[in-house]
Amino acid sequence: MAIDEEPQETAAPPGGRGRSRRGGFRQALTWTGLGILGLFLLIQLVPYGWPRHNPRVVKDAPWPDAESAAIAHRSCYSCHSNEGSVPAYDYVAPASWLVRHDINRARSRLNFSDWDNYSDKASKAIDDVLSKRMPLHRYLLVHPSAKLSQAEVTKLVAALTTMDQEARSGGGSGGSGSGNGGSGDGGSGSGSNSGTGGSSGGTYGGSGGSGNG
Repeated sequence: MAIDEEPQETAAPPGGRGRSRRGGFRQALTWTGLGILGLFLLIQLVPYGWPRHNPRVVKDAPWPDAESAAIAHRSCYSCHSNEGSVPAYDYVAPASWLVRHDINRARSRLNFSDWDNYSDKASKAIDDVLSKRMPLHRYLLVHPSAKLSQAEVTKLVAALTTMDQEARSGGGSGGSGSGNGGSGDGGSGSGSNSGTGGSSGGTYGGSGGSGNG
């Protein structure tokens, strides 16, 4: 009587299991990449970092000369003014969220486009420039042209010092002359100046709290 032979298992071809594992790894990597891409596209819909119109310029800072004004526009105005222009690549999330946060924070602390309300912050700006806290290091990584040379630091600090002294002296004379406005041409001129200085001085205290916060 013939004895049935048990069927023998067919051995897997050499390298077959390795190819199967590599295929599974490629598939997992593909799905992971698609998931990351989908998330990246999805966060672009968050409106926080979208382009926005700049607020109007209330009163630009009275830079004493064209050179210091040019230095400030190149290194400071992108964040500390209402005239900043943001490159297209800075609108890509999540980097755009950090850009929008930095601009909002910078404007709340010092805004050269609303000088009457922020002129009392000039001394703090001088300290930040001298200590190289400004411009921000992470900003310079993306915008190296904003880096200040030592000569530019000296020039910018001198201009800020002049503007700070003018703001302080203008505020004092304005306060003392406010009651004399309205009598004659000279009196009205004095009254107009003092009105600006007085209103600015009254606002400084309020904006100082948000700036220091």
